[in-house]
Amino acid sequence: MKNKIIISLLLVWGLNLTSQEYIGAGNDEGITITSSSQFRNFAPENTINGSGMDADLMEASRFLTQTTMGYNMDDVQRVAELGLEAWVDEQMAMPVQNMTSSMYEIWEEIYGWNIDYLTAIYQENNPGAPITEEVLEDFDGDIFGPWAVDFQYAWWEGTLTGEDQLRRRVAHALSQIVVISMRSSLQDHAESFTGFYDILLENAFGSYRDIMEAVTLSPSMGVYLSHYNNPREIPSENLHPDENYAREIMQLFSIGLYELNNDGSRKMDADGNDIPTYTNEDIGELAKVFTGLGAGGVMENPWVDNPFFGMDFYIADKLEPMRMYQNFHEPGEKILLGRETIPAGQDGMTDIRQALDFLFNHPNVGPFISRQLIQRLVKSNPTPGYIDRVATVFNNNGAGERGDLGAVVKAILFDQEARSCIDLLAADSGQLLEPLLRKTHLGRVLPLTCSFDTLYVVDGDTLDRAPCPEIKYWLTGFEEVQLLRQAALGAPSVFNFYLPDHQPVGDFVTQGLVGPEYKIHDSTTAINYINGLHVVTLWNYYGASWEREIRPNTGALSIDIDSLVALVEDPEELINYLDIVFTRGQLTGETRATLRTFLDDLPSWVDSERRVRGVINLLLMSPDYTILK
Repeated sequence: MKNKIIISLLLVWGLNLTSQEYIGAGNDEGITITSSSQFRNFAPENTINGSGMDADLMEASRFLTQTTMGYNMDDVQRVAELGLEAWVDEQMAMPVQNMTSSMYEIWEEIYGWNIDYLTAIYQENNPGAPITEEVLEDFDGDIFGPWAVDFQYAWWEGTLTGEDQLRRRVAHALSQIVVISMRSSLQDHAESFTGFYDILLENAFGSYRDIMEAVTLSPSMGVYLSHYNNPREIPSENLHPDENYAREIMQLFSIGLYELNNDGSRKMDADGNDIPTYTNEDIGELAKVFTGLGAGGVMENPWVDNPFFGMDFYIADKLEPMRMYQNFHEPGEKILLGRETIPAGQDGMTDIRQALDFLFNHPNVGPFISRQLIQRLVKSNPTPGYIDRVATVFNNNGAGERGDLGAVVKAILFDQEARSCIDLLAADSGQLLEPLLRKTHLGRVLPLTCSFDTLYVVDGDTLDRAPCPEIKYWLTGFEEVQLLRQAALGAPSVFNFYLPDHQPVGDFVTQGLVGPEYKIHDSTTAINYINGLHVVTLWNYYGASWEREIRPNTGALSIDIDSLVALVEDPEELINYLDIVFTRGQLTGETRATLRTFLDDLPSWVDSERRVRGVINLLLMSPDYTILK
């Protein structure tokens, strides 16, 4: 759509204009605007009367990119109508959707499919043979799960269909600060991941101190960072407390490596050197605190009725917090960072809570955690002032409460650096969108459908597709890890997919900037992303579960573009629509021209559906989309 704007100035004879008068931003008296067309019925006079055209929708879209795992035009319009703050309050009031319950519902369905599948094979091989209890027990022994992939199914289903998008986005951010991974010995146990993720969902707007304690007692974290069944020191047996968790809770989950000012800058000693927050001796002292923790419960099994220290994780209850086994807890005095004394002889849980209180109240925690949350939600290089403002809220939410994540999230989202147009234009503003967020965003912008056959185009002909009886939003996460190196709880180590201070070579280094996401953006993943877009948009394959062998009619997910086909008759209208839902109103003139040329140059025999798919494909590989400003 190419609007032709005609401005008629009705000047009164003798009108005396001063230097303070101008046309626009509400100064529209006596001016008539006409237009050759109206995109979504926007009035032409809005171009100069101060109300604007799409500005509110574009701001809403940019806001939703920072606050959700993805959104569509209905979401954009609702935020524009409701207002940003009211939308956040509404989101924070939504009930928590328990991921473990969702996973069990999915697993129960998959388990039933497996029984049906094995029964069919058995009957085929044993015509007329009855299905006895013994046969069913044999079937049960052949079914493995629930395991990591079932967590992925629950994560994708909730992410693609859930309304509680702000909570899920914050939990996703927290999962990259307080890290466990399915790329570990935990992979055989879906509850290890759903139970841990539920901690993050439940506390996304709660107290960071509660998260510190919950993850410390999580059996999943206990296994991942090896303080599950961590015994007291026994010199005669050369046993010493494992130091892994003690190191990482300081380095990654709370205070970081160096003493910080409230604005995130490093403190210096008299010689101008960074001041370490802890030493190896401090790690050893803190490790003594995290001794004596073992299974808090036991799963149903034929061998053990009650949990005990040293019990194998395989039969431990993955959802029950670890309990303290006092006889295996280090009883002596512990000195934390040379200034906090934990007296000898205390109950082990008292030791742990005192240590967590001490770490939580360390002045580093506010700037250390605030900076990383800003990086995950808004921008890679927040200014010291931005960090200081958010950390101040972390330190005190205004009601004397420290670590209130709900207040911290609001401080991040409504800070001038997150909302101001001037700050948006700064050279160091923005971030590379995580590949996982690009995938989830696409899956929420456009409706997902399910078909038995994926759409393929061969010699101009489209293969027929049969619809699935029921859509399953189950993705394995396997393609995301293999091609893009990112999936929910799929980090290669406790250091996440990337470090907060990662600097790509080149201008980032010379300008003193960081770009964490570029750690997993290289010549391989960049090409994989482009190829993946081709598969999603042109071949129409968004993803699928691994259950199609046992349930062939579950089909594969594909994107539904029917609502956009009509817009292609007016290419400008289509591009404007896509600009709002994908590029947040930040589509450059260069990219816009590229998309127009692409549409203009397509042969006439290319149908509307393939025209739309081609435009989406080009748009989503552009920096206008992949870089959030």
